[in-house]
Amino acid sequence: MINVTKSYLPDLEDYVTLLKGVWERVHLTNDGPLLRDLEGQLKEFLGVKHLKFCTNGTIVLQMALKVLDIKKEVITTPFSYVATTNALLWEGCTPIFADIRPDDFNIDPDKIESLITENTEAIMATHVYGNACQIEQIQAIAQKHNLKVIYDAAHTFGATYKGNSILSYGDISTCSFHATKVFHTVEGGCIVTNDDALAEKLHHYRSFGHKNDTYFGLGINAKNSEFHAAMGLCVLPKVPDLIAARKQRFNYYDSRLDFTRITRPTLTPGVIYNYAYYPVVFDSEETLLRVMETLVAQNIVPRRYFYPSLNTLPFALVTGAEQPCPISEDVALRVLCLPMYPDLAEEDIDRIAALVNEAVVAISEDV
Repeated sequence: MINVTKSYLPDLEDYVTLLKGVWERVHLTNDGPLLRDLEGQLKEFLGVKHLKFCTNGTIVLQMALKVLDIKKEVITTPFSYVATTNALLWEGCTPIFADIRPDDFNIDPDKIESLITENTEAIMATHVYGNACQIEQIQAIAQKHNLKVIYDAAHTFGATYKGNSILSYGDISTCSFHATKVFHTVEGGCIVTNDDALAEKLHHYRSFGHKNDTYFGLGINAKNSEFHAAMGLCVLPKVPDLIAARKQRFNYYDSRLDFTRITRPTLTPGVIYNYAYYPVVFDSEETLLRVMETLVAQNIVPRRYFYPSLNTLPFALVTGAEQPCPISEDVALRVLCLPMYPDLAEEDIDRIAALVNEAVVAISEDV
């Protein structure tokens, strides 16, 4: 079985060595020494001012909305994992969907300004597949209309824009450290800000809003454990090598696929990519489904990532009216992520690419 992704596991002895310290200290969670060490190393690796390691990549989106006091309308992307929209709905916000750019599939800044109303409080954008949004244009719109900017940067670990970590942009950025990501802690995530006051609030938010018997305000349980931090400490030093291995496989796909019949999203100028995903776009959903059927028959499991377009989900239409996003709706029907992970064998890429090419040709001949 070749899955769309495969989790990287570090040397078991390195992990067990860190766990022995956990057993000696009997400090399993609650801001333990391994967690603090990991936060420090992550800040240094990413070059960011404040970073809080939390339980997952969804709760940090909720924390971002809460700490920025966002309660009303938020302009967001319809082309993302459902957690982006779920976080808005869970926090009682109203998602207002702006369509995406046809080349990189990120939110289109040119579609944002016309959607701003007196109730608009923020823009929540996703750096799709780890590729940066139009950051300067989004920031200019936000400043003009006094809006906050939250980036769902779940895919961006290790990717940079104009020499800085993509996580360093916006009022707040969040990242997922799920087991399938470029960097992972089995389960986990982080929230990043350059604002000292927000960072202090987030520190308390993560732990029920109090420390010992001193209460600072509202909080939630977003703490992560020493066991997850230990995994992160083992994986982090390997990230440059993991990204390099992903790049090799990405380029090998490029050399084997027939791009006369398929396309890929373009990379934003100024981005140094982390090769988190390998998305391809077909000419129709019919072609995509034929390719999927061909691959699955050979125990190869791709992923319709992202499908469906989030503006079409019935529970997301809290305004009571449809919010058409024709580009996102079209792309969501035609995009497929092929298997991508650091130790994916070249012979497997050869086989996947050959199956994709053959299926696309076959369906074009059927038409």
